[in-house]
Amino acid sequence: MSKKKHRKPSNNKISNLTNTILSILKKDRNQTFNHKQIAAKIGVDDASSRNQIVKKLQELKAKKEIEEIDRGKFKAVINTEYHLGRVDMASRGAGYIISDDFEDDVYISSNNMNKALHGDEVEFYAYKRRKRGKLEGEVTSIIKRAKSEYVGVIQIHQKKNFAFVVVDGNKMYTDIFVPINKINKAEDGDKVLVSLEEWPEKADSPSGKVLKVLGKPGEHNTEIHAILAEYGLPLEFPHEVEEFANTIDTSITKEEISKRRDMRKDLTFTIDPKDAKDFDDALSFKVLDDGLFEIGIHIADVSHYLKEGTVLDDEAYERATSVYLVDRVVPMLPEILSNGACSLRPHEEKYTFSAVFKMNEKAEIKDQWFGRTVTYSDARFAYEEAQAIIENNITLNRAHILKNPKKIDLTIPKEVSLTGKEYQTTQDVAQATLKLDELAKIMRRKRMSAGAISFDKVEVKFNLDEEANPVGIHFKTSRDANKLIEEFMLLANRKVGEFVGKQKKTFIYRVHDEPDDSKLAALQNVVGRFGYKLNFKDRKSVSSSLNNLLKEVNGKKEQNLVDTLTIRTMSKAEYSTHNIGHYGLAFDYYSHFTSPIRRYPDVMAHRLLQQYLDNEKSASQDIYEEKCNHSSNMENLATKAERDSIKYMQIRFMEDHKNEDFVGVISGVTDWGIYIEIISNKCEGMVSVRDMKDDHYIFDEDHYALIGKNSKIMYQLGDEVVVKVKSTDLVKKHLDFTLLGKHITD
Repeated sequence: MSKKKHRKPSNNKISNLTNTILSILKKDRNQTFNHKQIAAKIGVDDASSRNQIVKKLQELKAKKEIEEIDRGKFKAVINTEYHLGRVDMASRGAGYIISDDFEDDVYISSNNMNKALHGDEVEFYAYKRRKRGKLEGEVTSIIKRAKSEYVGVIQIHQKKNFAFVVVDGNKMYTDIFVPINKINKAEDGDKVLVSLEEWPEKADSPSGKVLKVLGKPGEHNTEIHAILAEYGLPLEFPHEVEEFANTIDTSITKEEISKRRDMRKDLTFTIDPKDAKDFDDALSFKVLDDGLFEIGIHIADVSHYLKEGTVLDDEAYERATSVYLVDRVVPMLPEILSNGACSLRPHEEKYTFSAVFKMNEKAEIKDQWFGRTVTYSDARFAYEEAQAIIENNITLNRAHILKNPKKIDLTIPKEVSLTGKEYQTTQDVAQATLKLDELAKIMRRKRMSAGAISFDKVEVKFNLDEEANPVGIHFKTSRDANKLIEEFMLLANRKVGEFVGKQKKTFIYRVHDEPDDSKLAALQNVVGRFGYKLNFKDRKSVSSSLNNLLKEVNGKKEQNLVDTLTIRTMSKAEYSTHNIGHYGLAFDYYSHFTSPIRRYPDVMAHRLLQQYLDNEKSASQDIYEEKCNHSSNMENLATKAERDSIKYMQIRFMEDHKNEDFVGVISGVTDWGIYIEIISNKCEGMVSVRDMKDDHYIFDEDHYALIGKNSKIMYQLGDEVVVKVKSTDLVKKHLDFTLLGKHITD
């Protein structure tokens, strides 16, 4: 007969027992617990631990923090106010909760996260005490998971008959357990998309299943597909959606033309990027007998083909936007519409939705008309071709453009021509382009004087070979031809919003709030390092000094840094049925009407505008506000995916330049290292403080600097330094530099 084993009594004191018991009772605050159930929750079953729990329960009862509902059964006394917020994970499982109920973020330790993940909407309570100057709290329940699908690398444990997915990024503090029968043919080391299925009470990790194998980490298509999967963005259209789109009648019929304003005889043309495949806007120009100009802003009539209640419309709504990655576009609409029926291609008749204005020489609007039209595009220009017309005639007296059109230089040089050959454009198209440019410049000046902020941020573009390898980088800047189109699109968006807004009917607005004072103060701290000063006296002073700042940094080494920081100072523009105006554009009313091929809010704006032109009643504000929120969320995800794809391509580009020295500007300083943006190509990487071996560097927060303890060498925000590539990681999207020293200029 074997001896009965006796558990050795433990005299170990259970740490943090008060908080642990309160946490258990408050998490399930409608249930009662006895000391044995609490012991089981904690994971102890020895006599000493049980005695500690019994004693602590009596103490908490005496303090009236808990109550005894039945003999030995306890329940939390709910005198705590519960709050809602969103989790922002830091490293190692701790994080913060951002809540409207608190001015500052609430710190949550890893012990008190209670299975909440980054971005989750949670219920929590806050302790009265503070930690690290922050209010501290505990998650009590998860209201809504931010996401249920994650991208990561699978590690298969063959002998143990299971696998784990190690999730990409540092915001996920746990791996996802996958039973071997749910790995979906994945091989060890594959990058996969995994869905989170459940998280059992006592399990350290959630369990899930592999939805899709994305490929081998580091391969181009794998990483691009992973970026889309990370944000829940689609790669292709479902078969039934493509099939439905292919059955749509895209012919131009006499019956439909009869219902529209026929503008096919008006001079009409498009100006777009040279690599554009869809053209969703065109301009028409006509000189009227009374000397006014009739200018039409014609937008593809997507809503004519995209009918509510169809699988195609459901798919477009879910996507809400096209996604522009470095090597591809993931369109909102199938190609038969986006590049076909809805694209305002040259020498084709198209159904359009138009805003038509009568305007005088001072760009003052004397009349306006909105409605469905049919148009015919006479010509297609690339921005560079339209720019050539403007620059070739820069010295021409604009007042004589209409009187002496023969003096206009019509040459399109072969360097910018879409055909690769020099050609002469037509006199009427050149004349219209020059007049539209003149009017656009007047409108822009008015906008700026009204307090609009001019963001002409440099865009980084990659030159890709046939296999999508980055072989060069160029910068896209906004010139007169770009600004010409921009001003007329802004005009249409503003006037459509104003037309409906003044009727007090439900509409889709693009709104932009004023910048936060604390963010402006932080911006002043940074730009002050470069000798710039902002004026916060009033709204007009703020916008004026921000414009001056952006103008002053133009062409300087710190331009990209200051441009980026200034944009971050701004509130985020979003869609809403509640109109608060658009601060950045200085408009009281602003909508999105001009890009329905790539933005679903524009489709909704078209539908609502037509509804009101037909004198129908106002649409439900609640329904459309929900649609606005969805559109804003999808736009945000698309923007993140686009940024990730740029970062990924920058790292690929730098992989081929590991032996070169680069001059960069310090774009960020932290206690763990300095971030450096290379001036010649805008690629940003980090130098870890651990790799700065020449001294012991200390972070000086006030001066945005790392300072050598012995040498007193200072690496400060905005300093020019020389770096070399240390390492690149395509999977984690990390670019690390070796610091060679400060850049010494002659």
